[in-house]
Amino acid sequence: MPVTMKSIEQIDQQNETKSLISSFTNLIGLAKLAKKVNFKRKSSISLSMIISWLMSVHFARHSLYRANKDDNFSIRTARNVLNDGRINWQKLLCLVAAKLISILKPVIDKRRRLAFIVDDTLMSRAFSKKTELLAKVYDHDKHEFLTGYRGLTLGWSDGNTFLPVNFALMSTKKKSNLIGSKPITTDERSIAGRRRLQAKRQMNDVTVELINQALKSGVPAKYVLFDSWFTSPRMFWLLKQLGLDGLGMIKKSSKVYYSYRHRLYDIKGLYDHLAASKICKKNHYLYSSVVIAQYQGHEFPLKVVFVSKRGSKSNYLVLATTKIALTPQQIIQMYGRRWEIETYFKTAKQYLGLNKSQIQSYDGQCGYIACTAITYDLLAWQERQNTDDKTMGDLFFIMNESLPEMKFIDALVYLITELKQIESDTKDEINEVLTNFMVNLPTLIQKLIKPIV
Repeated sequence: MPVTMKSIEQIDQQNETKSLISSFTNLIGLAKLAKKVNFKRKSSISLSMIISWLMSVHFARHSLYRANKDDNFSIRTARNVLNDGRINWQKLLCLVAAKLISILKPVIDKRRRLAFIVDDTLMSRAFSKKTELLAKVYDHDKHEFLTGYRGLTLGWSDGNTFLPVNFALMSTKKKSNLIGSKPITTDERSIAGRRRLQAKRQMNDVTVELINQALKSGVPAKYVLFDSWFTSPRMFWLLKQLGLDGLGMIKKSSKVYYSYRHRLYDIKGLYDHLAASKICKKNHYLYSSVVIAQYQGHEFPLKVVFVSKRGSKSNYLVLATTKIALTPQQIIQMYGRRWEIETYFKTAKQYLGLNKSQIQSYDGQCGYIACTAITYDLLAWQERQNTDDKTMGDLFFIMNESLPEMKFIDALVYLITELKQIESDTKDEINEVLTNFMVNLPTLIQKLIKPIV
């Protein structure tokens, strides 16, 4: 009898999973997106069926080789679809995110600052020497070169919900760092060829391409948040040409100069100048000033904010944005949202097996990442449904107060946490944020996904 009851519970859970995935795919109109992303398989098996099955595989915590096959197609068929170089996986993720955002729009306050968030993460592949475009990549946490890729990700946030909207699997252009096989094609006339050439370009250039593609797909945003790895006058200028304001952390470099009151300073020199002046330090930050940045003869204003760890004169962070109308408190609060993409990386790796792909082809890995991101979109949607009280009938439209944004003090705590990274690991902090994210999910979702050991 216990075995029978366990089987019944398992069947019920599988049916609930299928129902949940089916509702989500219908909500975003996944079946209608196939032609838009160049899916040209001549059979009764649709792209929506393949992705729905892959999402159930993520929930079951199985690899593609150990997953339960679908009644309508074999696992080999699913792998063939993932490996199809004609499918534009980046565009698919953009369109899915744009659809979800349009559904959320009625409950997003019009005063809310919508923002893109950019970051990259290590996609380790230590035992896949023959994988296409596999390379030696630098791990900033361990400070050593590892085998794998850099997973460049573009996310979207309204201050409550984070959605991955675009991605690129970055390799290397140095032949000495290339470990895996060479790209099977570099023909720029094909999607597969452009995807592989993109993997070998500079990450900042690819970031601008991903943002531009997301904007053209209908993803609304006015800001772009990034850490010091992406921050430069060039990045600020390129984003300004797209109609976006960048907001990031500036490196304390002695090679980049800014004009302040008709004199040039590097960022450390500017801090020393302000510290030596009679400007009083504020309660939540040290100093704030507007400087002039330059890129290829173009000049534009940049607002910089110095945030310091209390009790320390040498440890401070420097935030900067081209939106000079923002107050220092608003700049700190906005930058605090950048932590959401770290939560996504942790969730996708620990619960959805983002870096556990066993696929050898480069196209297949891109398809796997896209399906993982779409699965996370489902989780984010369910979390929003479970958190938002305005989902009861007409109240969803009548009570149009949006969920509260991150408080200023919380953003300040986040910045202090980043300062602590200089001396200690932040694994515990990320785990705490991840735990809070999981607790807010519906009970069904919590039962479906289990942490990766």
